[in-house]
Amino acid sequence: MRERRKLERSLKPHWVWAIAFGSAIGWGAFVLPTDWISQAGPLGVVTGLLLGAVLMMVIGVSYGFLIEKFPVTGGEFAYAYIGFGRQFAFVAGWFLTLGYICIVALNASALALLTKFLFPDLVRTGNLYTIAGYEVSIIQIAIASLALIAFAILNIRGASFSGQTQFVFSLILIAGIVLLAIGAIIAEGPQIANITPTFHPDQSTLASILTILAIAPFAYVGFDNIPQAAEEFKFEAKKAFGLIIWSLLAAGLAYSAMILITASTMPWQELLLNISENQSVWGTGDAIESYLGRAGVWIIAVAVCMGIFTGLNGFYISASRLTFAMGRARILPDVFRRLHPKYNTPYVGILFTMLICLIAPWFGREALLWVVDMSSTGVAIAYFFCTATAYKFFSWKKTGPDSSRTASPWKKLFSLIGMISALGFLALLLLPFSPASLGKESYIALLVWVALGIVFYAFNARRYNSIERKEMNYLILEKEEI
Repeated sequence: MRERRKLERSLKPHWVWAIAFGSAIGWGAFVLPTDWISQAGPLGVVTGLLLGAVLMMVIGVSYGFLIEKFPVTGGEFAYAYIGFGRQFAFVAGWFLTLGYICIVALNASALALLTKFLFPDLVRTGNLYTIAGYEVSIIQIAIASLALIAFAILNIRGASFSGQTQFVFSLILIAGIVLLAIGAIIAEGPQIANITPTFHPDQSTLASILTILAIAPFAYVGFDNIPQAAEEFKFEAKKAFGLIIWSLLAAGLAYSAMILITASTMPWQELLLNISENQSVWGTGDAIESYLGRAGVWIIAVAVCMGIFTGLNGFYISASRLTFAMGRARILPDVFRRLHPKYNTPYVGILFTMLICLIAPWFGREALLWVVDMSSTGVAIAYFFCTATAYKFFSWKKTGPDSSRTASPWKKLFSLIGMISALGFLALLLLPFSPASLGKESYIALLVWVALGIVFYAFNARRYNSIERKEMNYLILEKEEI
């Protein structure tokens, strides 16, 4: 039997909640509101995001069950293996690895974007070139790179250290949103009337909602960091479902609050026009400055920093745990299953994530967005494998005493709805006539990643498939029989 290395149990419940919540919110709640409002109108965005949170909670039923039954690191990689075998486990792991790494890179680029808004003259010095209309400067590259290196070091130092800092960052983030909301209520400028028309006037209400609903896998990706850390829980795994629900509820409310705060500052179509005419770097920051002045800018700057930090921290955790689990299963090189001699963390996965992400700032933010849009497909694929595996475990009717299936018609129904939702997300992203279809560049990036996966699997398939099922069960699940 091959060696199976294990991670230490050091994560407390509120740290795990913060990992999920902070990762789901990230920088998006503070950077993307004006982009989303331009696509669907204020109420279209709020409706789409809240409906997306509900669907994520339905999917969370499957996650909660599988985490309790199989509390191991690897998340969807392990669940796809349980339900569909090792080939599909590779598919889930391959796409999810890309998704996690892309989000780490995008969080680092958001920090550079924030600096460009706060200190435009500083960032303009050292402009190197332009990609897809976005100016790339050596200052932005340096800022993003330093953030990536700092959080790699933070994560190598241990899961408990990462968990504690994540909780503190999340509290500061929430405080920032509360202060901005209070300011919007007591200041003279913001009014509820400014959010009209509530939906985008140039498209149907349904199209507006579906446009935002399609990005729910991206908006809420982060709650699925919980199963990646399951092996490190310092509490009973059955608590995971509650942590998933509370993190999604908090994330949905935080997103909605920032959309309404931004849209209420002035008539939102006028706000978007001002942003376009002034070629604004950060529309949400301009909206906050319009009613709170420079003090408001610094409040949202601190909040977005916390969002970026929680995103960097949370997805470093997930990417490294996923690559560790795949290395332990021998689908990735053996170096990925090494643990740090002092901190017992999967440091190779952390360093690998850092090195890949250090390339990203050189390509500019617009080019990176193409890849991130494509990575939403991978997240939806992972959701499908999780819900489909849970669906196979549940039964509609009472089963015999020797059955491995669990009689729970409601949970089976939820897992079925979760499967349909995941397939719906994929359809919205991949079908050319969908209102939320990927752009041409994102389709190209997706095809490149699929081709790389085929090549990679061809080179590693012999070793991966030569391991007997009982031994593979042990390596992935720490048990010989499922």
